[in-house]
Amino acid sequence: MRVLVTGGAGFIGSALVRHLVKNVGAEVLNVDKLTYAGNLASLQAIDGAPNYRFLQADICDMQRISEAMITFKPDRIMHLAAESHVDRSISGAADFVQTNVIGTFSLLEAARHYWNDLEAGQKSKFRFLHVSTDEVYGSLGETGLFQEVTAYDPSSPYSASKAASDHLVIAWHRTYGLPVLISNCSNNYGPFHFPEKLIPLIILNAMDGRPLPVYGNGFNIRDWLYVEDHARALDLIAARGKLGEKYNVGGRNERRNIDVVKRVCALMDELRPKASAHSDLITYVTDRPGHDARYAIDATKLETELGWKAEEDFDSGIERTVRWYLDNEWWWRPLRQGVYSGERLGVLKRG
Repeated sequence: MRVLVTGGAGFIGSALVRHLVKNVGAEVLNVDKLTYAGNLASLQAIDGAPNYRFLQADICDMQRISEAMITFKPDRIMHLAAESHVDRSISGAADFVQTNVIGTFSLLEAARHYWNDLEAGQKSKFRFLHVSTDEVYGSLGETGLFQEVTAYDPSSPYSASKAASDHLVIAWHRTYGLPVLISNCSNNYGPFHFPEKLIPLIILNAMDGRPLPVYGNGFNIRDWLYVEDHARALDLIAARGKLGEKYNVGGRNERRNIDVVKRVCALMDELRPKASAHSDLITYVTDRPGHDARYAIDATKLETELGWKAEEDFDSGIERTVRWYLDNEWWWRPLRQGVYSGERLGVLKRG
């Protein structure tokens, strides 16, 4: 099996590429633009593997992507390349529209022309999986879960751009017959997570004795999914999912943000104790504009139709994650020193 992965140097993408190369034995072409969040160090474990190759390219460059498809001849395209940080989308929406909307359009067109030219046997095997987010559904109240039929109601420029890309993918299936699938996942966490996101930011700030920023009152709820569980789900969806369908991927681990932060603090107290409790560093800051109150995924369709089940619960996954950051300064230290030092992002200037 030959798989072209876009965004394979990112957090979820690198977990997927490692899984495909090491555990599945697939031939993988990783196509990544290498923006600030793309990091080839995340793929060190498979560097030099005979079934892995890398191409630095922008998915908006349709000609370059088309050439890559024709040369590599993938049986499957797994599309993860995206701008993904809500805070950055608030103050810089243009990059999100360009990569997530225009880039997805360009990739779909390149894939459509490539697929149309395949011989009948190859054509019937081809799959295009678009990896999206639960944030397209908007905000839940105190009860209920996001299902595949939940109406879209995005709140941020990021989630709006992902909603647009989801709609493009389904349109290319309905209009052109392109064999597509969509996955919508809850919040991922785990090793190799860029330190602008909540969990790695809290771990690294705690390590350095810096304030631990919590938006608003910390009561916003997210459903947490260990990234390696997600990688297994994506492979399963692409292999066995029903064409034209959506599959929600969630870990069934709802937690308030403040409780996530306090759990990280407790683990840091145990594993890297200081004179005072790490929770003393918690600092409440002005909330994010348009901050959705609650996300929660109903993964029943994925679990029952395809037989997937998360292997990590939140307690086991968060301990593995904290231990990984404590043990792998070689990966995150260059990012903290040269790319992102932990500053607040997405602050709107009021004039």
